[in-house]
Amino acid sequence: MKQKLDLETWKRKDHFHFFRKFEEPFFGVCIHADCTIAYHKTKAAGISFFLYYLHKSLIAANAIEPFRYRIEGDDAILYDAVHASPTINREDGTFGFAYMDYHEDFSSFEKSAQQEIDKVQNSKGLIPAVSGENVIHYSSVPWLNFTSLSHARAFSFKDSIPKISFGKMTEDSHGTRTMPVSVHAHHALMDGYHVGEFVNLFQQLLNER
Repeated sequence: MKQKLDLETWKRKDHFHFFRKFEEPFFGVCIHADCTIAYHKTKAAGISFFLYYLHKSLIAANAIEPFRYRIEGDDAILYDAVHASPTINREDGTFGFAYMDYHEDFSSFEKSAQQEIDKVQNSKGLIPAVSGENVIHYSSVPWLNFTSLSHARAFSFKDSIPKISFGKMTEDSHGTRTMPVSVHAHHALMDGYHVGEFVNLFQQLLNER
């Protein structure tokens, strides 16, 4: 479900009209998330670390309203919920796009997400799954401990979907495990403040014991 925002009363009216005219309206930041507790928790429980942190990021994205905003034509839209559209790596070095429904309960999310992963890994081509606008574009680059990241963009294609990427987890001499996380978002729909809210909540969720 979705609703159209009233631009005349929306507090971001001026920001919306200003930034949506840009050839490149996306801005991006890169942070390092502490995933020490989350990693050990998943290993002890025998569950997928990838699906665990992906689910936590979806909880955070759904909680921070601007991550559910999209641009459709001349309108700003608010979706009730957003889901995951991640890239899934294959053993042959390729990847495919997947679609995973968001469930508040991790067990439900994990079950359906694992089925989607199996389907993509046993298929060929780039797009075995198709999603709509109410998703977050996710990608995982577990080979790189990156400090910045850019995305391939087709500027003729109107896009307002946030993009979140995860990198290589590393461990320091004290046993602290960190992972780079890149967040790119449309500036007509949110600012650094909102990305900061997302990052803070994501970290809180990763720290849950």
